[in-house]
Amino acid sequence: MEKFKISYLKTPIGTAKVEGNSDGISKITVIDDVISTSKEIPTCLKDCVLQLDEYFTGKRSTFNLKLNPQGTEFQKKIWTELQQVPFGKTSTYLKQSKAIGNVKAIRAVAAANGKNPLWIVIPCHRIIGSDGSLIGYAGGLWRKKWLLEHENPSTQQSLF
Repeated sequence: MEKFKISYLKTPIGTAKVEGNSDGISKITVIDDVISTSKEIPTCLKDCVLQLDEYFTGKRSTFNLKLNPQGTEFQKKIWTELQQVPFGKTSTYLKQSKAIGNVKAIRAVAAANGKNPLWIVIPCHRIIGSDGSLIGYAGGLWRKKWLLEHENPSTQQSLF
């Protein structure tokens, strides 16, 4: 098995750590350590770093990457379903459970979301509570709020 390469990208909400190899991107995490963007980016990670940068600068709303997340078949099913939630929209754990045909799997769905290894690209930040509350985000609720506002900025309407 080919060794994983690592690259870092400074973002407005932390440093993105990108890991992968020629089989695809296996992990994207956010870390609080302030690490500048990698000067030399391995070829297998260049598209990912570029697309993440475009996302944060408002030039990209979808990702086109070769992904290789590590997880159980159930987790992979949930992560695939997560990718169906469009940019600028939200869904709920209940809707996800219904989408996989098992409304009683809501806790398992939430747990699988929590194990999502591909920050931003598999958009678990778009999943909210059925009551509209921001719940359950491994990167911290302040990041979830930032990401949702980044994807759907409120526009100030003129009163005149």
